[in-house]
Amino acid sequence: MEKVLIVDDSLVQAAQLKSILEDDYDVTTVHTAAEGLSAASSDEFSLILLDVVMPDMDGFMLLKKLQDELITRHIPVILITSLADIENEQRGLTLGAVDYIVKPFHPLIVKARVNTHIKLYQYRKQVEYQSMTDQLTGVANRRKHDRISVVKWQEAVRLKVPFSICMFDIDKFKVYNDTFGHPAGDKVISSVAKTAASFLRRNTDFFARYGGEEFVAFSMGDNAETAFGHLKKIRQAVEDLHIPHNPSTSQWVTISIGGVTVIPQMDSSYDAYLKIADTMLYDAKRFGRNRVVWANESLKQLREK
Repeated sequence: MEKVLIVDDSLVQAAQLKSILEDDYDVTTVHTAAEGLSAASSDEFSLILLDVVMPDMDGFMLLKKLQDELITRHIPVILITSLADIENEQRGLTLGAVDYIVKPFHPLIVKARVNTHIKLYQYRKQVEYQSMTDQLTGVANRRKHDRISVVKWQEAVRLKVPFSICMFDIDKFKVYNDTFGHPAGDKVISSVAKTAASFLRRNTDFFARYGGEEFVAFSMGDNAETAFGHLKKIRQAVEDLHIPHNPSTSQWVTISIGGVTVIPQMDSSYDAYLKIADTMLYDAKRFGRNRVVWANESLKQLREK
């Protein structure tokens, strides 16, 4: 069931709107702009119904804050107000509202407009999902990584929790493609992605295909030793697939992994630590492949094997 947030300082009007919509949607009501901003930032709403005239912070100001925040700017907002003049309607639409309902409102009109914008939101989400999903493996693609990494890095800065970034790729993949052909290579990429994704299912994990045979993952909350141990399990799980790489030597398809754990600061950069993870991946290759090399919070290396 799609979630709808109602932000209205009037208890009567909020209750009325909720009664109109609650049979079709999961409706949450709050009564201040601050509560609205907090709720929108902490849950996944498909639509916000926002009263314009509220004390302390009016609906226009809250709408601007919602549009300024990366985590909430995608949520469609319908303004509900008694301000029926063209100037205020234009102001709301210019700030990013998708529609404008003037009081007194009719329940059927509210239902119809909410239904329309929910459907548009669902369609947009589907298009966005397709544009941010790697078609070969079904995991997130680099475009989604570039977007989500910014949000999660800022979250880790705010919460002051460890953030781990790793990069890994398939060892001697060009040789594999040259030996078995590209269709077989695609199957290997898919198998590796499926195996790695099965270990990265927590809400604090993110995993994506970065390009070619290379992948990127990050997680929040684990210290360096825990993250290092978790990625060693992924490396071993890929080796345990026993996909032949060189039949004459019984060599299996393997991956090398490089990573880093840091507690992000306001002046630190995700991209800078992504480069450190890439350097650790280079070292994993240099030290013999099929291994994990990690940099802890002090940038001291943890090496497998």
